[in-house]
Parts: sequence; C-alpha cells; structure tokens
Amino acid sequence: MGIDEVKRIIFECGVVGAGGAGFPTHAKLNNGVDTIILNCAECEPLFRVDQQLLIKYTKEILEALSLIKIVLHSKKAVVAIKSKYKKTIEAVEKEIYRYENIEIKHLPDIYPVGDEVVLIYETLGRIVKEGTIPLSVGVVVLNVETVLNIYNAVFLNKPVTNKYITITGEVNRPITVKAPIGIEIGELIKYAGGVKINNYNILEGGPMTGRISTEKSTVTKTTKCIIILPEDHQIIINRKTNPSISIKRAMSICSQCRMCTDLCPRNLLGHSIKPHKIMNAISNNIVSDIDAFSIAMFCCECGLCEMYSCHQSLLPRRIISELKIKLKANGFKNLSNNVQRNVEPLRNERRVPTKRLISRIGVLDYDVDAPLIENAILTDKVEISLRQHIGATAAPLVKVGDEINKGQLIGDIQDGKIGSKIHSSIDGIVTHVDEYSITIKTRGGM
Repeated sequence: MGIDEVKRIIFECGVVGAGGAGFPTHAKLNNGVDTIILNCAECEPLFRVDQQLLIKYTKEILEALSLIKIVLHSKKAVVAIKSKYKKTIEAVEKEIYRYENIEIKHLPDIYPVGDEVVLIYETLGRIVKEGTIPLSVGVVVLNVETVLNIYNAVFLNKPVTNKYITITGEVNRPITVKAPIGIEIGELIKYAGGVKINNYNILEGGPMTGRISTEKSTVTKTTKCIIILPEDHQIIINRKTNPSISIKRAMSICSQCRMCTDLCPRNLLGHSIKPHKIMNAISNNIVSDIDAFSIAMFCCECGLCEMYSCHQSLLPRRIISELKIKLKANGFKNLSNNVQRNVEPLRNERRVPTKRLISRIGVLDYDVDAPLIENAILTDKVEISLRQHIGATAAPLVKVGDEINKGQLIGDIQDGKIGSKIHSSIDGIVTHVDEYSITIKTRGGM
C-alpha cells in the first residue's frame, strides 16, 4: 500500500486532527517528512483522553504510526509523552520493540508543550520559523486519537463516527467517554453523574483555550473535553468579558511589565510575537506602529499571557484574537521575513510548570482521574455539523425522510477542495437538513 492509497482511505473515512482545529489529516501527509511525531503531550490541564487511549490501544496506534512512517519514507517516528504519564510510557515500552525506528521521547510537564512548535523543539531541537508549518523542518505531528482513527480507517475501513471526550469539573463522576458525533453535550453530562452545583457554566475544550458552550451544543470531531465550572469562576468571567471592556481596562491599568512577553512560549523560541507591544499600542492608540499589530498574526493563542502571566488580570490573548480577526477580514497578510532569532537563553527557567498553572487558574480541585469508559453511549438523536474541520463545508448528500445506517456518508467535499467527509454516527431517519447540519433520529426517538 502506497501513500496515495493511504491518503485516499483517510480522506474517504473523514479523518481530521482530533486534538486541535480539525485540519484534514490526508492533507498533512506529504513527501519530505523525515520525522513523524506522535503527540501525547495532552498539555491542556484536565484532559485525560490521549494518555488513556495510548494505554488501551497501544498496538493499534503504533501499527498505524509505523505504516505512516513507511509510506512517507520517513527516517523515524517519535512517540512524545510527558514523563509523568508513567502507565502510558510503560504500555508503549512493552510494544515499541516490534517496530523499526520508532522511539520514545519524554517531555517535561510544562504548558504548552503540546503546541506543535514547542513540541518539535522539545522533541527534536528544531525551530519552526514563524509563519511556517512543521513540514518546513521535515516534520509532521499527529495526535494520538487521530492516529487511532487512521488505524480504524486503513485496517478496519471504519469512518470517524465517535469522539473520545473527558467530562470533568463540577460533575459527580468525572469520566472519559466514547461518544457518537452529534450527541448533545447535556446528554454526556448525565453520563458523568450530572452537575453537583446549581449555578454553573459549561466550558468546551480546555481551561486555557476552551469556549463557553451549552447543553444543546453538539459533539464534533474536535471536541476533546467538557468542563463544568461555577458561573463565578475566573475562567468563566474571562470568557464572558467583552473585548471592548478588555481594551478599556488595558488602557487604564496595563503596567507594561513585559511579563506576557517574557513567558510567551513562541517568543521564547525566537519568534517576533511580543504581547506587551500589542497591549501598549492598543492602550495608547498608537496606530502608526505597524509592527506592533502585524506581529499579532504569530500568536498561537495558548492563553498563557492572560491566564497566568498578567498580574493585572488583563486579557492579552482575547485582544490579540480579536485583532487577528480584524486583520484577516481586511486582507492583511503575514509580513514575516522568516528570519529566525535566537532562542531565549533563559527559556528553560521561564517555562511554566503545569502544576503551578493548574493552581494559578483555580482548577486544582478538578485535577482528578477521569477513567475511560468504553461502553457505547446510546442516543436517539444526533445533530451532525457539516463543518467540523478546517476547509470547505461538506455538502449534504441526504434529504429528510431518508433511512440512514451508522457509518454511511452523509456529507461530501467537492473535488479539489480541502475538507472532510461526514458520516452518520447512528442508525436512523433524517429529520432535518440544511447547509450547516443534518439531524438524524432513531425510530424510537421519532
């Protein structure tokens, strides 16, 4: 089996990055890759998915990783795991000897070590220049669940219909589940024993980069974690703060201490992003400083500046995120000259330990086990988004009244466009179709 056939199968089965923005995986697999990194950093606090999947499906994941290495003619593959995931490391060590040129790299417990640019440096010592991608240094990074989905696609011909998700926070039974794509978040919370408090909000994603969600929101191919937090928790307050309020507060109390820049993981690797310069320009209405605004495009939005670094509780990430949206809307393009600056000499001392971060952001009480439950979660209704990925929205292939089988293709991508095919996660009947989603109900749910 060659790379073209593997990419075709991965595309047909709708595999996308399961741990990030949902970039179509087939489009990441290109010639010129000498090293593949399996990302088991899982650096967002409270996530419990990848470390458990790599224990339960060690052989399957390593088999798929080996296949990708072979078809890409890569020199080696590296399983990058935090040193603290001892059971995961033990599981991999028991099987890795079966495969040539696959090794383990122990990662420090810092945030955000799972960011691709940081991960590549920690694993291989290579610098991905700002404005470029890992392929520029001969690397492709794949998430653990993504590689498991590759195995299911290539070896079992199974499309992506389920998602592994950690449900934690103010719930009675923190767990990690295998959920059908399109199920409502409210149903998953019930599987975790329900919420323990009265006044709460739902955070979809991690405490550093997640967004506020609702019980009616549905699971997609990129959903990784559901966290229940008190409505007065600082994380929730930050997410609800209007960007215009953030700017006004910055104008009033930003002390220009540089801490947001001094601890910025991309700046520490020599990238030009300097959050304090952006805050200064916005706070003082310095619209003539083009450099201060253009460097915003190199922010990875890890959230460290606002959740940890700023002693004034300002929100640099939120402000930079809004700035990036405005710049892109106005056709602004990357101005990087790709000149690599030196890595900060004090980088190792400025890396942020995850334990300290967890304490600082107020989620220490939720830093508990969330055991993986493999039992199938049953539901009588799913609402499946046609855009769960980067690229073009999938076009619906079904109409109201059609009988659908689990795994059936229901959304397709036009030839030549980047995107992901969409498959049904349950057996049932189509009850609603529009340009954004498809609703399917079981006969018992009609």
